[in-house]
Amino acid sequence: MADLSVEFSGLRLKNPIIVASAEPSNSVENIRKCIDHGAGAVITKTIGDIPGMRKLTENSKYAILNDKGTLIRGKVPRSFVFYSRSGYVTEPEQDWISYLKETQAYAAAKGSHIIGNITSGTVAGWRGLARMVEDCGIPMLEVNYQCPHPAELAAGAEGVWLAQDPKVTAEVTRQIVDAVGIPVMVKLTPESNRITEIAKAALDAGAASVAVNSRFVGFAVDIDKAEPYIGGPAGVGGPWVKYITQRWVNEIFDRFGCDISGSNGIFDARDAIEFIMSGAKVMQVGSVLMLKGVEWLPKVIEGIDRFLDEHGYPDLAAIHGLASKRALKTPAEMLSMEPLYCEIDRSKCKYPTCDICVRMCFYDSLHFGEDRVVTTPDTCIGCELCYNVCPFDAIRMLPKSERAETLAAE
Repeated sequence: MADLSVEFSGLRLKNPIIVASAEPSNSVENIRKCIDHGAGAVITKTIGDIPGMRKLTENSKYAILNDKGTLIRGKVPRSFVFYSRSGYVTEPEQDWISYLKETQAYAAAKGSHIIGNITSGTVAGWRGLARMVEDCGIPMLEVNYQCPHPAELAAGAEGVWLAQDPKVTAEVTRQIVDAVGIPVMVKLTPESNRITEIAKAALDAGAASVAVNSRFVGFAVDIDKAEPYIGGPAGVGGPWVKYITQRWVNEIFDRFGCDISGSNGIFDARDAIEFIMSGAKVMQVGSVLMLKGVEWLPKVIEGIDRFLDEHGYPDLAAIHGLASKRALKTPAEMLSMEPLYCEIDRSKCKYPTCDICVRMCFYDSLHFGEDRVVTTPDTCIGCELCYNVCPFDAIRMLPKSERAETLAAE
């Protein structure tokens, strides 16, 4: 059995699966349930001092959409879209003092951890909430910057989120880090074209790690009713977004080599492994638990363990950042790749019943023949589109150097 434990921002986790700050972590009972089902850690739903965001939670709305943009109403497909509007925990922040103490004691007894997620509208509020969480014995903070700037730091910036401005991100992070002795993780927002720069600002200000990323804001339309689902703009995420999230995980890992928590896009163990190979050390799981139940957690954890064993990896460190380390980083490196050409296995090819490869070739390399697809390897650029669309596994891609050697031998 592979070792699933991981060192993350000073914490030793028994496995890399963390329950994200969401409805599955909005109460003592729910947090206990997540811990009982094997979570390496649980991040509380956001504890904040903005009354309007607590009120918003009492009016939460969800629309779970399929790939056609219609409500699922039944079995959840792997490609679901999670469209929702919610807020912070509904109780005042002081109520969570007892909740945090209780859940941390329970987590410690089970070999797990509680991570306190906080937000505020003022610098003083951030510092006070951070100290409150630390005083409850919580070993780590996650700061949720998806809220307006504190007024004294960005006058007139109402509605602009903290994590869109590197300078403000750095200053607020510095204030929070200064207020506590526990590690601070900054959750980044995809609603920025400066994510890597903002991550650096947070790290330079003392953050122990970054979470990549929170959800986008989207606009989903019910065309039959000619109106938006759940009334208007809302957070949007789901497994479809993982490739975008992993792009930023890869870039931040490649640039800084820092501790990263992957978030937004995880459905199962395969997704978690992709995040680890991209450079994340741990993964936050949220939306899928709201649709599959907390009972889904062991499936993800066991799936990671099974993958490592089947592929001969002794631990998570063996695959951490592996894909990012192997990624081509410059146009010159990409242009240096071995040229390929396509070869058709006539025993598998169903031409002329199927001719999709010819129709999908835009480089004049495949042509309609009388009884077979005519190939012209010299003009093939090795783009692999035909290889991807062939439904009969009749195409393989070979190095052009091997063809040259074969021709020379003939």
